[in-house]
Amino acid sequence: MFQKILIANRGEIALRIIRACQERGIKTVAVYSDADRSALHVRYADEAYHIGPPPASESYLRGDVIIDVALQAGADAIHPGYGFLAENAGFAQAVQDAGLTFIGPPPAAIAAMGDKVTARETVAKAGVPLIPGTPAGLSDEELLAAAAEIGYPVLVKASAGGGGKGMRMVHAAAEMKSALGAARREALKAFGDDTIYLEKVVEGARHVEIQILADMHGNVIHLGERECSIQRRHQKLVEESPSVAVDEELRQRMGAVAVAAAKAVNYVSAGTVEFLLDKNKNFYFLEMNTRLQVEHPVTEMVTGVDIVKEMIAIADGRPLRLRQEDVRIKGWAIEARITAEDPDNNFMPSTGTIVALREPTGPGIRIESGVYLGMEVGLYYDPMIAKLIAYGDNRAEAILRLRRALAEFRIAGVKTSIPFHLGLVDTPRFQWGQFDTRFLETYKPPVTEDLEEKRRIAALVSAMLLHQRGQQAVRIGRDGAQAEGMSPWRKAALLQGLRRLV
Repeated sequence: MFQKILIANRGEIALRIIRACQERGIKTVAVYSDADRSALHVRYADEAYHIGPPPASESYLRGDVIIDVALQAGADAIHPGYGFLAENAGFAQAVQDAGLTFIGPPPAAIAAMGDKVTARETVAKAGVPLIPGTPAGLSDEELLAAAAEIGYPVLVKASAGGGGKGMRMVHAAAEMKSALGAARREALKAFGDDTIYLEKVVEGARHVEIQILADMHGNVIHLGERECSIQRRHQKLVEESPSVAVDEELRQRMGAVAVAAAKAVNYVSAGTVEFLLDKNKNFYFLEMNTRLQVEHPVTEMVTGVDIVKEMIAIADGRPLRLRQEDVRIKGWAIEARITAEDPDNNFMPSTGTIVALREPTGPGIRIESGVYLGMEVGLYYDPMIAKLIAYGDNRAEAILRLRRALAEFRIAGVKTSIPFHLGLVDTPRFQWGQFDTRFLETYKPPVTEDLEEKRRIAALVSAMLLHQRGQQAVRIGRDGAQAEGMSPWRKAALLQGLRRLV
């Protein structure tokens, strides 16, 4: 087994990997930018190395610097987590060329599945069903003609894309010209490649993905499905496993197709094959993510499989310890992504200092977080600051536990998506599992956070800040606090209230 692993990432996923390594007795190396000098992953790792200024392009995306650090630290392997360099075939190859192990798929598999059109062509040869669409490289005039033949609505998609970038839905021919231009510009800016293609829109579709594991000895298994249909601008907000739309027979069919897709590119490590599932239980290949997924904890909760540890063992050359018949799905797990965004203002990013923090606990609750009291939340990185996972014997219990945990969750100093999630879990359509990928376009869940509670928290937090800045006293009001004379008993009451808050 590896003696030391460098984690080429930050935040909650870096902590997740560090903990898996600690349980295996493997030493860890963290890397950090100027913005992350005090980050939790830096404190938890055995060693930590500075790699540059805050912009990711000058730090977490500097593969050459990260590899140099790994060699300097005497690491055996590099785990990329997700995002940043996780699906960069050039980085994976450079890691191998440096004599290190890349804890992920082979560079060739990353390259094959990284280009969406190449991925479609590859899996089609393995018999994987595809959404009707076009090849890449067509001119705008050819794409216009193809759209008329496929039938509107269609999706314009970036070939090298992901995360909704370079993607436009087009409902009529009159919209196509502007959509094609906008998609090309956005794709070029985000990926350095303006190649686009078309896909037919599958009406009423769910986004269902299959988690796979593959070793170096030709063994490939799946760990069931995850439902990822609650999305905003093609970004997932809530994920769960299993899916209310998938029965055992469909699970096995989709799993077999996902395994075939992985084998088509000689895949190794953990990966996810994503599908669109229509109302008639027909499913179509969407893409393959050649990395660990943000939502992997829900699969871990219902299968008991530690996916990160499996990735490490696979990279070390060990065969899978599980056969397909050993995989059992028990219970239900739901994950809510907690982001530093303002749900009352179109999810605009929110920045500031976390001045109060209380994370939920209790039966069936798992928190994966990279935040701490006093942490500065900026704009340099992804706004996701924590993942809240609730597990229950069934979906109803998982929802009730998730709602209870969301109500317990307290973060002050930045706006978060917690009020949005509280509203979402109270909607009948979510509770009954009656949703698709366009759910949030047609239904806006209410924000349920109590206004008086918000004012109380704002007052206590501002009082605390004034107290910390050396004010002799503060006056607590509905909208904040001001300096004034304060008796010792009032000061003691204030501090007691702050302790209850955090």
